[in-house]
Amino acid sequence: MSSTAATDLIFGLTRVVGLPALTGATLSAEDIAQIVTEADRFCAEVLLPGAQAADRAGAVYANGVVTTPYRETYAKWVEGGWQSLAAPVEHGGQGLPAALWTAMTELGMAADTSFMLGPLLTAGAIDCLLHHATPDQAARLLPKMVSGAWSGAMCLTEPGAGSDLGVLRTRAEPLGDGRFALHGEKIYITWGEQDCSENIVYLVLARLPDAPPGSKGISLFVCTKWRADGSRNALRAGGIERKLGIHASPTCVMLFEGTEAELVGEPHRGLPAMFAMMNNARLGVGTQGVAHGAAALRLAEAYAEQRVQGGRPIARHPDVARMLMEMRATTLAGRLLALETALCVDRHAMTGDAAALERLALLTPILKAWCTDRGVETASTGIQVHGGMGFVEDAGAAQVLRDARIAPIYEGTNGIQAIDLLVRKLAKDGGAAMRALLAEVKRIPDVRLRVAVETLEHATTAVLEAQGRDADAAQSVAVAYLEAAGWVLGGWMVARAAAEDSSTYGPIADFYLRRLLPRAGGRVAEIAGALAA
Repeated sequence: MSSTAATDLIFGLTRVVGLPALTGATLSAEDIAQIVTEADRFCAEVLLPGAQAADRAGAVYANGVVTTPYRETYAKWVEGGWQSLAAPVEHGGQGLPAALWTAMTELGMAADTSFMLGPLLTAGAIDCLLHHATPDQAARLLPKMVSGAWSGAMCLTEPGAGSDLGVLRTRAEPLGDGRFALHGEKIYITWGEQDCSENIVYLVLARLPDAPPGSKGISLFVCTKWRADGSRNALRAGGIERKLGIHASPTCVMLFEGTEAELVGEPHRGLPAMFAMMNNARLGVGTQGVAHGAAALRLAEAYAEQRVQGGRPIARHPDVARMLMEMRATTLAGRLLALETALCVDRHAMTGDAAALERLALLTPILKAWCTDRGVETASTGIQVHGGMGFVEDAGAAQVLRDARIAPIYEGTNGIQAIDLLVRKLAKDGGAAMRALLAEVKRIPDVRLRVAVETLEHATTAVLEAQGRDADAAQSVAVAYLEAAGWVLGGWMVARAAAEDSSTYGPIADFYLRRLLPRAGGRVAEIAGALAA
């Protein structure tokens, strides 16, 4: 029997965002349901049962070697062919839509976030190489990565270069024959070293000797843990981080000590190439926020039904019922928004629709930030539903909150996402893409949603005018603007679900529009107050 999340995902894919219509006759609603159901089964039977034990065991570092609790689990992942789900057929993939990979990402993250981070980063590395590798590089690297035999890692951050990549110091020395030697240290490298895959493919940002200063002087390189001749490359893990959450996901310090590497793409054009991987990862991390909400809800609903107080299950107590409905509505909104965003990837890939890329660029920072913040809030609410038991690790709710807290930070903090939305997405076209999106939202015949959209339209004008006058003042309200947009777009998604199936989704949509959508107005009022100061 499918989980509630899987049922919602099937409904969202087939009836809300319209994936079968986009694919034509190649992928029916029945096909989509079968794939999502099988993904749900894999996550429920393979990933979820060991997640709590994996968290307690954690990743372990000793003498340069990193071990994880996932060797058998990862082997089953590879055997099931899950890494290849949305990868191109020409490299051994199944060629299925990105929206289906997004569904798998949610189910996997909700089952075991620490495990799923490895496949998520590999998918991002595959996407980057698909767009920027030479045909020879693609032929040598992608088939193994697509199968899952090899994993991928993204190496950007350095001790002195976090969000400001323009000051990174890792250098690349030419060796001749198109080879380079990398020297430097990278930190916070997710799955940078582990004992699951046969090899690891690293995408590394570094500077060539003639590199200009700043971000325009960064190049992208690819290297592998094991070289083609079977010898170990000159790189190693210098340690792993002790973290609040995602304990079983090895977060590594990686030392490049003359590592043999190849240039990917053009010299000094590494940052645009790496953004292909980062944007892929941001969609995945936004979906991760949804997954944390789904995991918290799963635990909270089960506990609230069996915990009796005052002669009845606490699920029937009004305030607990309110918390559970808030968790359901917020998670559903984020789930459908993630599918809508992923469908933009598929629309462009299948039809060449340039407008889909503009919509993807607009939605990605909103999805990443709004959904991950909601994931943290929902995980915290889940603990509240459990009461004191939620503070005890055995219940599992605490792990969800610990794991969720990283998502608003990595792949660009949520504050950076908000600034990206304002400075790069809104200001680029004077808000035209956002206004076009809001015009679509207003087609839903609900006065509550229409009023919220009109309020957000006024806020869009206000922040753009402020950006022209005082960029710092505008950026100080960027988070409030993104939050308002997230609440409005979440309302759009649940209203669309209710329009397709009022009996199942009508009550959730009504709750969202009555009790959660007003939060958009609160953030807009905050913007007005701040800009008037």
